[in-house]
Amino acid sequence: MMFFPSPVDAVREMLRVLKPGRKLALAVWHFAERNPFHYSLSRVIDRYVDSPAPAPDALDAFRFATPGKLRKILDEAGAIALSEHLLQFTLQAPISVQDFWALRLEMSDTLREKITALSKDQMTEVNREALESLHEYSIDAGMSFPAEVLIVSGAKRRPT
Repeated sequence: MMFFPSPVDAVREMLRVLKPGRKLALAVWHFAERNPFHYSLSRVIDRYVDSPAPAPDALDAFRFATPGKLRKILDEAGAIALSEHLLQFTLQAPISVQDFWALRLEMSDTLREKITALSKDQMTEVNREALESLHEYSIDAGMSFPAEVLIVSGAKRRPT
């Protein structure tokens, strides 16, 4: 949902193909600060690269982090019986701190774009700080991060 240019149109299409009376549920990231798998690295990079906050409706992973924002989209699209719940869980991966850092760089165009502006010395320091920030989430079996998503659901109206 976070990356759809027109989320209302997307939900309308989901509702169109849903059987009447059936539900759809969407999970979106809660605030970045509550998801350290993302935030711990962004915080490091942002010390070296000017990173203005994205526009309120920018196509961003945390676009619908504010409670009620996605629920409003479902309402506008015509869903009924709306609900929203915060789900707290743990993301675990059998991966080293170094491999997690490499994976995040590989997965995120935004992170890669930001580090291209860094000098070799800055990149050395960013690598050191990134690995240091991730060690907090390192366990014997790999990495373990607390995480939060909002689960927003609604139903398709039954014909009258």
